[in-house]
Amino acid sequence: MCRNIRTLFNFEPPATEEEIRASALQFVRKLSGFARPAKVNQAAFDRAVEEVSRAARELLASLITAAPPRDRAVEAAKARSRAAQRYGISGLR
Repeated sequence: MCRNIRTLFNFEPPATEEEIRASALQFVRKLSGFARPAKVNQAAFDRAVEEVSRAARELLASLITAAPPRDRAVEAAKARSRAAQRYGISGLR
């Protein structure tokens, strides 16, 4: 359920608004236990996603590091390699 919650700090290019929102959505889904809330809960659910997104943006903007930014393509290739070894899958893209 938390597949979109990933490290978003210190990447080049920086995290997009869509990535931040996707992580916030997964976080709220996990906390609430709802993949799709009932209509009666939709407003509260949407409000929580927006608040978590805002908090995440503020956090990412305020963090400081001396480490060089990580390259997204390189990190994605490492993740694919680890998955291939873990699951015995070849030819992952």
